[in-house]
Amino acid sequence: MKTLNQKNKQIEKQPLEYYLNLQYPVTLYPDPEEGYVAQIKDLPGCLTQGETLDETIANINEARELWIETAYESGDDIPLPSTEESYSGKLLVRMPKSLHRRLAEQAEQENVSLNQYIVSLLSRVS
Repeated sequence: MKTLNQKNKQIEKQPLEYYLNLQYPVTLYPDPEEGYVAQIKDLPGCLTQGETLDETIANINEARELWIETAYESGDDIPLPSTEESYSGKLLVRMPKSLHRRLAEQAEQENVSLNQYIVSLLSRVS
C-alpha cells in the first residue's frame, strides 16, 4: 500500500512496529491543580495527565501507542517526529526604525550584539 509522506512523495507504508519505535518529542506541563500534563504535539490530540512524573510518562507512552495503532488501522497518515533540525534558527523581522534604534542602543549598553540581545529578550518571554 502506498501513502504520501510529509513531502508529498509516494512511499511504501511501513509496518506498524516501525511507527511504534519512532521517538516523538514529549512536552510536559505542570498542572495548576496538581500533577502533570504531557502532550505529543506531532500527534494531534495525543495528550494525557498524571499525578507524578513517572505516571505521566507511562500514560503518554500508552497514549502514543494507542494513537499510532488507531491511525494505522484506520489507514490514516502517521506524522513523522519533528526534530530540532527542521528549524533553521534564522528569522527576518521587519520593525519600525525607532524600535530598531532602541534595541540597538540597549544591546550596546549590555555590551552584546543586537542579535544576542533580541534572543535574550525572546527567551525571557517564551
